[in-house]
Amino acid sequence: MPTIVDYGSGNLKSISNAFTRIGREVRISRDKEELKDSEALVLPGVGAFGMAMENLMGYQKIILQHINEGKPFLGICLGLQVLFSSSHESPGVKGLDVFPGEVVHFPSIIRRKGLKIPHVGWNKLQIKRCCPILEGVGSDFMYFVHSYYVKPCQEEIVAASVDYGLEVPCVVFKDNVFATQFHPEKSGEKGLLILKNFLELVDSY
Repeated sequence: MPTIVDYGSGNLKSISNAFTRIGREVRISRDKEELKDSEALVLPGVGAFGMAMENLMGYQKIILQHINEGKPFLGICLGLQVLFSSSHESPGVKGLDVFPGEVVHFPSIIRRKGLKIPHVGWNKLQIKRCCPILEGVGSDFMYFVHSYYVKPCQEEIVAASVDYGLEVPCVVFKDNVFATQFHPEKSGEKGLLILKNFLELVDSY
């Protein structure tokens, strides 16, 4: 059964309800044995990078082993950011380092373009390359809430971006690891389709 990781930094109920709406049972767990046995892990996230990594200390090995075994993994919002090497939000704190790169703050210069920080609200996807969880998704609007964004070292992992005064990567993936900066559970029917696509991948593994 797919499992949402309860590590103290995620909006668990919202994402769980989204899976219920598409007719799929998932569990929320912080039990390490359940997480180890799970066919797929979902890592949501709300809050600061440093606190998230502190809360993840007891789960890092389980998450990395899950990924290394080729099992499907989905990160959402802060759950995307912690997959990277580090964040300017929490200097000196190491991320999970699944993807090389850093998380940086939106530059204040974008305010001159009439844009606010944090980036809150709907923004239109720009698809960069084919990605299994984006099947059936195009230039659709997704819901964002964030002040930091990722700068991957490997451009080829970016599947979609949005324009928010600069190009912001918002879907990354490689092999069995997928992550979105936006909240698919809050992004209407197309957001739910992304979750459904992920579950179809889980069923195919």
